Amino acid sequence: MKNKKGTIGILTGGGDVPGLNRAIRGVTIRAIREGYRVIGFKRGWGGLTDITREKKNDHHCFLELTEELVNKVGRSGGTFLHSSRTNPAKVKKIDVPMQLKDKYKADINDLTPDILKNLDYLKIDYLIPIGGDDTLSYGSRLRKEGVPVVAIPKTMDNDVPGTDYCIGFSTCVTRTIEMTHALRTSAGSHERFLIIEVFGRYAGFTSLLPTMAGAANRCLVPEYRFDVERLTELLCEDRFTHPSSYSVCLVSEGSTFKGEADMVFDGIESDAFGHRKLGGIGDLVSSKVKELAPKCSTIGKSIGVINQRLGYLVRCGDPDAIDSIVPMAFGNLALDLILGKHFGRLVSLRNGRYDNVPLEVVDGPSKVVDVEKYYNKDRLRPIYTSFDSKPLFIMTSDY
Repeated sequence: MKNKKGTIGILTGGGDVPGLNRAIRGVTIRAIREGYRVIGFKRGWGGLTDITREKKNDHHCFLELTEELVNKVGRSGGTFLHSSRTNPAKVKKIDVPMQLKDKYKADINDLTPDILKNLDYLKIDYLIPIGGDDTLSYGSRLRKEGVPVVAIPKTMDNDVPGTDYCIGFSTCVTRTIEMTHALRTSAGSHERFLIIEVFGRYAGFTSLLPTMAGAANRCLVPEYRFDVERLTELLCEDRFTHPSSYSVCLVSEGSTFKGEADMVFDGIESDAFGHRKLGGIGDLVSSKVKELAPKCSTIGKSIGVINQRLGYLVRCGDPDAIDSIVPMAFGNLALDLILGKHFGRLVSLRNGRYDNVPLEVVDGPSKVVDVEKYYNKDRLRPIYTSFDSKPLFIMTSDY
């Protein structure tokens, strides 16, 4: 079909999640049938940054998308366009592309002027970034520069503001529940505590929802600094009352001990958005619980701990049903907005209905768990009341 209406650029940034290829497919098939050409940028904002305008075929940075291609990859997990955490507004000197090194020589460089030239060079009329608030914050920056942007929220932490749901969250929760139940067999066989570390830097939805679904007895969230002695008391209580003498706690990676200022980091380097890699809070919790158990339990002796970090196991592989349906709908919603010339919008799900909100919402505060509404700070578990009129995943967006 001839390119009648213009060219749409699409990219996926940040961490991979199941459902991204479904979203790309949803955008591409509808766009082509409406008369658009679709270009996929590789490695998120990285592909758009690395383009050499003098070259005719820069296919390591982008490719034209077809129905045949997206139909084939749309059934798989991850993103076939690849991803990165590139932030074109803050590129370290060492990471500036070779063709731009003479132009950008500061320690940290804003490559936005060349991003705009690259979009113009490829004749991109509309841009659809798919990502979390980091990726989308740069999309908001381009919108302010005059680029027609429509964004799609993706993050298994479910913390993009303005929407109750982000692509990847349901599969993450589903996998967490499945794997936690699988690990119960070992915890029960050895009468141990089971401490499982899950993703969740600033928002605790990925530990709170599986616990609410019955996967764990207790959960720790980044929004509340926990008392580890109180946690140990509760886990000992849970273990004592369980027929198989074990108990389970899910720990968000961004959780912090009471009295501690910092999260637990796995390494010292920060990404382009200023985030250091998290990991290790589950190890510390396990060690401390094991140390405190003789004091807190009625048996007065040590109790073993099974300590497991789920990590990438919850973000790899195929999406579940929700993460197959929602990305398709989000992709079509993005096309509806482009067709209607409504730019600077973020497609969303709010109170069970598809919608859209101003993109600049991603520049505001992140979406986090309202601990007063949804978390029992004394019992270290979800609040199981007031479900009436709540959306599917309980915690609403306050936008």
